[in-house]
Amino acid sequence: MLKDKKIIIVGERDGVPAPAIAECVQASGGEVIFMDTQCFV
Repeated sequence: MLKDKKIIIVGERDGVPAPAIAECVQASGGEVIFMDTQCFV
C-alpha cells in the first residue's frame, strides 16, 4: 500500500515517536522524506 510513496511523519513524544513509524513505513516500501517528533500538551 505504501510502496513507492513519499511519506511525511509527525510522531508524538508521549505516544509513538517518529523513528518507530518510519521503520514501519520503510518496511512497507515507502520513502520517508521528513520526520519529526513533537510534544503535544
